[in-house]
Amino acid sequence: MKIGIIGSGNIGGTLGKHWAKAGHEILFSSRHPDELKDLVRESGGDAKAVSVTDAFEANADVYLLAIPFKDIDTTAELYAGEYGGKVIIDATNPYPERDGEMAQEVRDDNRNASEYTAMKFSTALTAKAFNTIHAKDLKTRAFDTQNPVAIPFAAQDSKSRSTTEKLIKDIGFVPIYVGDLGATNAMEVGEKVYGLCEDQQKLRSLLNIS
Repeated sequence: MKIGIIGSGNIGGTLGKHWAKAGHEILFSSRHPDELKDLVRESGGDAKAVSVTDAFEANADVYLLAIPFKDIDTTAELYAGEYGGKVIIDATNPYPERDGEMAQEVRDDNRNASEYTAMKFSTALTAKAFNTIHAKDLKTRAFDTQNPVAIPFAAQDSKSRSTTEKLIKDIGFVPIYVGDLGATNAMEVGEKVYGLCEDQQKLRSLLNIS
């Protein structure tokens, strides 16, 4: 698959490198793509650095959203013509101390953060994944065949579900489907499985999933 990484920091950069290793075509993007040369080199696969505009215009199969939560509104508005019908995997979290008042409003709202992103990227097929795992665990526990780590995820429809499930498996994690985007409350910042790095038995128990 061709995967556009929107936000190539700790989470986006690490996932891009893992997916490149798994054989996917990776478009790392940022507002300063020249600063991503080391990331591309470290990927060692089919990867290149592009602007965010070029990533969206490249007609990727999937987009990973790994930007600060405060940038969701602007990104969704700027590129609305490019991501229609595409799968977007939302790895963002609202942190009021970083993202300001809008993040606090989302955390206080009846909608969860996943539903907020899906509302903004309304023409895309949104999934939620990789927002609960710390960057260091994401980096070191991928491709662990002895003690694989479970990754909870939610999805808006069957396409976003199957795509996200495959991409989790491709890098050696175990996907745990929690339901649609309305079921992601346990994945929110400070909630039941946020920040955990556990096997599937433990995660299923915490989420009450058989």
